[in-house]
Amino acid sequence: MPKLVLIDGSSYLYRAFHALPPLTAADGTPTGALFGIVNMLKSSLKENPEYIAFVLDAPGPTFRDALYPEYKANRSAMPDDLRAQVEPMIAIVQALGLPVIRVSGVEADDVIGTYAVQAAKDGINVVISTGDKDFAQLVGPRITLTNTMTGSVTDEKRVPEKFGVRADQVIDFLALMGDAVDNVKGVEKCGPKTAAKWLAEYGTLDAIIAGADKFSGKIGDNLRAALPVLPLNRTLVTIKTDVSLDRDYTQLLQLPPHQEDLSALYTRFGFKQALKELDGSTTAQSAPKSSAVPALGDVQPALLPEAKPGEYTTVLDWPVFDAMLAALNAAELVCFDTETDSLDPMQANLVGLSFAVEPGAAWYIPLAHDYPGAPSQLPLAEVLLRLTPLLTDAGKGKCAQNGKYDLHVLNRQGIAVQGLCEDTLLASFVLNAGRARHDMDSMALNYLGYQTIAYSDVAGKGAKQIPFSQVAVDDATRYAAEDADITLRLQRHFDAQLRQVPALELLYRNMEIPLQQVLCDIEENGVLVDSALLQRQSADLSARMLQVQNKAYALAGRHFNLDSPKQLGALLFDEIGLEAKLKTPTGAPSTNEEALEAIADDHELPRLILDYRGMAKLRSTYTDKLPLMINPRTGRVHTSYHMAGAATGRLSSSDPNLQNIPVRTEDGRKIREAFIAPLGRKILSFDYSQIELRIMAHLSDDAGLLAAFGSGQDVHRATAAEVFAVPLAQVSSEQRRAAKAINFGLMYGMSAFGLARQLGIGRNEAAEYISLYFSRYPGVRAYMDETRAQAKSDGYVETVFGRRLYLNEINGRNAAQRAGAERAAINAPMQGTAADIIKRAMIDVAGWIKGHRRQALMLMQVHDELVFEADVEFVPRMLAEIKTRMEAAADLKVPLLVEAGTGDNWNESH
Repeated sequence: MPKLVLIDGSSYLYRAFHALPPLTAADGTPTGALFGIVNMLKSSLKENPEYIAFVLDAPGPTFRDALYPEYKANRSAMPDDLRAQVEPMIAIVQALGLPVIRVSGVEADDVIGTYAVQAAKDGINVVISTGDKDFAQLVGPRITLTNTMTGSVTDEKRVPEKFGVRADQVIDFLALMGDAVDNVKGVEKCGPKTAAKWLAEYGTLDAIIAGADKFSGKIGDNLRAALPVLPLNRTLVTIKTDVSLDRDYTQLLQLPPHQEDLSALYTRFGFKQALKELDGSTTAQSAPKSSAVPALGDVQPALLPEAKPGEYTTVLDWPVFDAMLAALNAAELVCFDTETDSLDPMQANLVGLSFAVEPGAAWYIPLAHDYPGAPSQLPLAEVLLRLTPLLTDAGKGKCAQNGKYDLHVLNRQGIAVQGLCEDTLLASFVLNAGRARHDMDSMALNYLGYQTIAYSDVAGKGAKQIPFSQVAVDDATRYAAEDADITLRLQRHFDAQLRQVPALELLYRNMEIPLQQVLCDIEENGVLVDSALLQRQSADLSARMLQVQNKAYALAGRHFNLDSPKQLGALLFDEIGLEAKLKTPTGAPSTNEEALEAIADDHELPRLILDYRGMAKLRSTYTDKLPLMINPRTGRVHTSYHMAGAATGRLSSSDPNLQNIPVRTEDGRKIREAFIAPLGRKILSFDYSQIELRIMAHLSDDAGLLAAFGSGQDVHRATAAEVFAVPLAQVSSEQRRAAKAINFGLMYGMSAFGLARQLGIGRNEAAEYISLYFSRYPGVRAYMDETRAQAKSDGYVETVFGRRLYLNEINGRNAAQRAGAERAAINAPMQGTAADIIKRAMIDVAGWIKGHRRQALMLMQVHDELVFEADVEFVPRMLAEIKTRMEAAADLKVPLLVEAGTGDNWNESH
């Protein structure tokens, strides 16, 4: 039977753009959406349909805008990176020989609807390739929907299962609910369940409108309030099927691909594999060489082999469970994933478990799906009892994606998982820390050419999102089992990549994987906070903010909103007449922190605003928020550490963010006073001293720096003595301050201008300081020059332990981006090595402290500092043991120094 395939290009363009990381061609052109579109087309073309078209929205308004001026009014403008890919996409589609259809005055949906209905009437089977639910209204005996990205097919039988209504009721269904994306306002509080229930009872929207007086309660009031807009809603959500078209569906024929055009386009965008497939030759080598070597594990934008959905089994009875368990026990590596009802692992309840041992197949065990009509499920307690021997067997290798979350969830169920030896998030991070996203969905598309099912596809989004326990078990199986399956596929991909570089594989297996369990334990431990003290601090900050506010009003001579950048800019630059030192990207005078600091000496008001903002941030982020974050089960605050955050390998934390509590201000130190030890215990702090400068000495092999650190001198005083040519004993405090600024500034690429501004001196004087510094420490200059050259040649730099940071812009055309990459080349090896050292220390200390868990706990890692709590009588041993272990965490050419302290709270101990 002949087939017509209608591709909803507008839908897939956006989905591909948001699903993929920001890929670029060698010349910097964004290509992420192109990559997704090309893979989708590759799948569609394999079907060899008789008729095919790629349909896009045409520029300009449509008839819906005339009917309802607010239609789609809340949609943001197309991102610049996406807009830049529209014309190249059209060029590629046309070069592939596909008809591209755009009709002014209507949407792509209407064009597709018209072609679909025409062809179906003539007995043609129609497949609409889309991710848009609105097309369900067209589904019929000869019209089906397919989502190339997820592999799902929607036919007449599937529509009621998916939406709760028949295909002929979908228009009324959508009119009742409205569409927030298109700014179509439906009946308030009428979600899919309510709309489906009403249509099941009344049959049509007209019948519901006629019987509106019969609906009781608040929802009845909402329905009656919406009666005036419902007819318009129906018109807006109805896909037109009578658009006047220049050609009918029989003219939608695929022409032979234009080889030369495709070759040029694939070459331009770096689609190397596509070039090879195009002519079966080595044409791909004619593509422009990238400005930097590709990161290991990186897939350059290319047409990847098609990755197909797996075959997934729902485990609802014991015979299927036993067969699954036997397969898990026989496997060398078991991939697993948990499904829960919360993103907070410390409070999440288990809804289901998925497992995979071979790519392309997986099981899902639903355990707590509780929607009306949900199938009978195996008892959670019995399932966990039977799985415990497997999960706690340290000899049974296990794999996960962001496994720390799953460890927490199963810990709360009384299962201490052992043997977690693979984590795809960490493998991706080790292979290319600079990649923006290491989530499974992005990695699947980038590395496997596979579009996963999004959480919103099964649970909805926004206010209408349902908890996972309410997701239909069949949908949950497709989603959850796919997670385990795709994670296993990714693990095999990354394993092969890691084996290519032994240093990275060691980093992954000996540092990142063991650290995962250490961080899980730290997060479980939590930290005690004094909520009463925080409340008093909030009240004090509020009172002082009010004082600053009133003083600002007095200076301005009128009231204004201190939190409004627009009002502040008008006051400072238009009324007072201050000179704006920095501009926003739009060219307006900036009022951010840096901009206000730049004019703080010109008028009293900018400093007041800075003080106000500082207090407001502390209050909203910490003193107000921390008491609300106390876990009711433990009575403690539990942060979350992110292992794949900073490209240098440094850990970050959130909920709360412990890294950003200011330690140099009195208010910041007061907040640290609220982190307290329980009765009978003390807080202990261990902080690496000047670790990055010590690493600089090690890497540069500079004789002067090595001597200063080797002899235990104050390195800033020693630097001042060298730079200013004075005896060590005669170095003034100002000279030491200048030397300290130079020492730290050079590591971060500080220019003479930056040093001058920091020290309050002339630019020429600052340049002279830097010149003197390099003359006294020639090894540092040589290291910096050699590192820049090596980075330009290799495209990356490394830490002492082999961690890599790729620098995509190191040979770029943009001078500012190139300069930034050069600064990163100098700084990243030092920051990254410091991060690696404290990770090594944490692993070692955690191994020791495990045998003393009743006496001490590791609580926090903040920058170069580790924080503990311990029984009072155990403190002396802790001070000696941990200091020794941290100082032995790396064998550098200069000694590591750890400063330790104790107290009843964090501030006292630091």
